[in-house]
Parts: sequence; structure tokens; C-alpha cells
Amino acid sequence: MQKRVLLVEDVEDARVMMRIMIEKQGFSVIEAAGAYEAIEKAEEYQPDLILMDIGLPLLDGLSTATLIRRLKDLDATPIVAVTAYHDILEQAQKAGCSDVLYKPVDQPALAEMLSRHLEGH
Repeated sequence: MQKRVLLVEDVEDARVMMRIMIEKQGFSVIEAAGAYEAIEKAEEYQPDLILMDIGLPLLDGLSTATLIRRLKDLDATPIVAVTAYHDILEQAQKAGCSDVLYKPVDQPALAEMLSRHLEGH
């Protein structure tokens, strides 16, 4: 069975680009454009990995990650903060994120992140 990635990104162009890159790596993608949709889809689909944009409207990605960590069966799911801010690692870890992927996201960095968290490399 294909591993599932929940991709949370409010900018449609960025979401489409990342979806294509993730699918090229052989994973299925569940998309969410905002925090509340992300929480619902995380609960419904139980993804193997969550890529969480930090700059979401209404409720930021770090707060969303904290809420997802409280959901049944999602406390150990890797959540990767996706951000352009290079000084956010400590805050991301406090929110329950396992890792940080910096924007602009490129294929090699994303492939390495997916491999590390989904294939154990």
C-alpha cells in the first residue's frame, strides 16, 4: 500500500508543485489548504507523514501541529514544518514537529525528507 502524505499549504501553486514532487517519489497525497481542513483530514486519513506550512491563515501551522499531536493515533506521525524562516527549528520542535523543510522547496531536499521519514533512510 502506498504511503500517504498530508500536504498542508494555503498557496495553491505551491501545493500543486509539491504534490507533483511527492507523487514522483511514489507516495499518495492528501491536500489541505488550511489548518481546520488539515486537522479533519489528518483524523480521517491517518497519513504516514504531514508536511505543514507554517504561514497558514486563521491558525498557523505550529498551532495546527500542536492540535494534531493531541489526536488519537497521530501522536507519533512525523510532522515536518515547511517554512522560509530559518530560525524556527526550536519553535517547530516544541510544537511537535519532527523536522523542518525550508522554502523554496526543491526536489532533492523534498526527496531526502520523504526518504528519511517514510522509508527510514
